[in-house]
Amino acid sequence: MSGAGAPKVTVDGRGLRVVVVAASWHDQVMEGLLAGARRALGESGADWTEVRVPGSFELPVAAARAAAGGADAVVALGVVIRGGTPHFEYVCSAATTGLTDVSVRTGVPVGFGVLTCDDEAQALDRAGLEGSSEDKGAEAAEAAVATAVTLRDLFRMT
Repeated sequence: MSGAGAPKVTVDGRGLRVVVVAASWHDQVMEGLLAGARRALGESGADWTEVRVPGSFELPVAAARAAAGGADAVVALGVVIRGGTPHFEYVCSAATTGLTDVSVRTGVPVGFGVLTCDDEAQALDRAGLEGSSEDKGAEAAEAAVATAVTLRDLFRMT
């Protein structure tokens, strides 16, 4: 199981501005991911806004705009399910590389909540829905906030 050994991250995100950028494909899975991210951000105390884009391919450009617009962290949520063509590999690669680039180039943490699954059952099992074994939306939000807090505290020390 991919979630085995995952830490439970709890931080005080008060004062942070977080933007959740979420794709629109696969409604049921996305609603689970969004619910988990919303819950985690609420628990952290961070201020957050949510924007939707058509698909996972569009996440990097929206994340880049959020980072440039003053977000302290971005949470990127999407789901790509393997089909019978190479499209899956292209979209997954573009989303992963693009979101990594946004984070490294801007210094704004991007919580990676893009599910890349072989089938819908795998996506549902990671969506944080009732009966799911994992809550990747919450994990992505927790990672983004925890990293933003770490960076904020690091720069206070220097």
